[in-house]
Amino acid sequence: MTVKVAVIFYSATGAVRALAEAVAAGAASAGAEVRLRRVADLATAEPATGEPATAAPATAARTTTTQATAEPVTAALEDLAWADAFAFGTPTRFGTPAAQLKQFIDGSVELWREGRLADKPVTAFTSAHNRHGGSEATILSLGNVFYHWGALIVPPGYTDPVVYAAGGNPYGTSTTGGIRDDAALAAARYQGRRLAGIASRLLAGTR
Repeated sequence: MTVKVAVIFYSATGAVRALAEAVAAGAASAGAEVRLRRVADLATAEPATGEPATAAPATAARTTTTQATAEPVTAALEDLAWADAFAFGTPTRFGTPAAQLKQFIDGSVELWREGRLADKPVTAFTSAHNRHGGSEATILSLGNVFYHWGALIVPPGYTDPVVYAAGGNPYGTSTTGGIRDDAALAAARYQGRRLAGIASRLLAGTR
């Protein structure tokens, strides 16, 4: 049985997107069917004219593409219902996930009530501007959501040398400052492979 993995992220500068693409590539290399999805931007504030608020410029409609350079499809709750496993990516915002990703997660309440998010493997990754900018706290904050869902958290841990090479974050891949961090991208690919591999074993009923 082919495992289905949804890689859902928000990226402001491109750093988290690069990690998301690497996680997706890693999961695909393990035989998973992957959906790479970017959550929508938040709506702008209500104008003084009383006109309805409009989406920020970056929320232009996304279209499916096979090229990594084009915009990913916008994430929908159906992607959560479809997936056997999830990977969430976000820049750190004061040690917590970005509001854009949080808004998407907050919309999952009906799926949660129906138990459709429980027992599914999940992992997370992030990027911060500074080395001590809250990467671990951001991933741990997402863990609070996963506990409520009853999901099965799959951290990279210290299970492969690439984790050490990328800075040794056992909670999830993180990068600092720049988009092009080869060690972090390698760790993200490993994290995607690990997620897909564990999800496959769960689906098959094996250890």
